[in-house]
Amino acid sequence: MVAAPARAPRAGGPFLPPIKGTNGLNCPVMGEERRFADNRPPSVKVEKPWGRFEQYAHNVPCTVKIITVDPGGILSSQYHHHRDELWVVLDPGAKVELGDEVLSPVPGEKLYIPRGTVHRLSCAGEQPVRILEVSFGEFAEDDIVRLEDVYGRIGP
Repeated sequence: MVAAPARAPRAGGPFLPPIKGTNGLNCPVMGEERRFADNRPPSVKVEKPWGRFEQYAHNVPCTVKIITVDPGGILSSQYHHHRDELWVVLDPGAKVELGDEVLSPVPGEKLYIPRGTVHRLSCAGEQPVRILEVSFGEFAEDDIVRLEDVYGRIGP
């Protein structure tokens, strides 16, 4: 499932070059070309004799990290000005607030979070939850606008 609230493309925003992909992130069928005005990253699934792989970024600037949230832990309610994020859920027990929605994604589920979208991750289970995060755009830890934070990290 791809969860992304509806929003208009940024005025004057550049189109990405044509991509080829699959339906991993509402992308066109392999062989079809499409441009994405909202910076939605393509997800390409490739079958191999030994199995398959899914590619989330190809020759584009991005930052990749695995976020681990301990049981009872919760990240800030936040948004970003300069980056979009793709989250791939790795473990059960994640709770995601995305815009006005509260989701309980299952392992393997993908969530696309466009810049400017308020989001929050927490661990609702008894084991830590890991999320593979791929950030597209200009990445800096100071590009976090915190709206609410249980750890007191909201600035003046």
